[in-house]
Amino acid sequence: MLTETLKAIFERDLNRVITELKHYNSEGNIWRIAPGIANSAGNLVLHLIGNLNAYIGKEIGKTDFVRNRELEFSQKDIARTELVAQLEHTIITIKNSLNLLTEEDFKKKYPIVVLSETTSNEYFMVHLVSHLNYHLGQINYHRRLLEG
Repeated sequence: MLTETLKAIFERDLNRVITELKHYNSEGNIWRIAPGIANSAGNLVLHLIGNLNAYIGKEIGKTDFVRNRELEFSQKDIARTELVAQLEHTIITIKNSLNLLTEEDFKKKYPIVVLSETTSNEYFMVHLVSHLNYHLGQINYHRRLLEG
């Protein structure tokens, strides 16, 4: 049951990120950093892609994903269509990976320590949903700030 809930929320909210990207009138604004804001929407998208592919794809789904967190915040000017394609691939990876977990698996320890202490798979998956939504809100605000 938790698996289906998580898959539905991740898919819904990653599709909301895609919608936000598509609502930028100027593709260049995806990469703009406004005064007082640390990251562009594009870099937040790359960060979400790296985060979810590392923590769900690699650790749960056993994919061969190699994360380069530094690039998530330094790469620029990737085409909107490429970002959308990567997000769509991430949705598939998450769904396939979460399908591997049983209800009993959610009570087990997450394979690595990320939040300075050991957590259960269930706790960490809920944390990742929260993390996704935090950045989704930032992306939405960034778009509205730059484009009205």
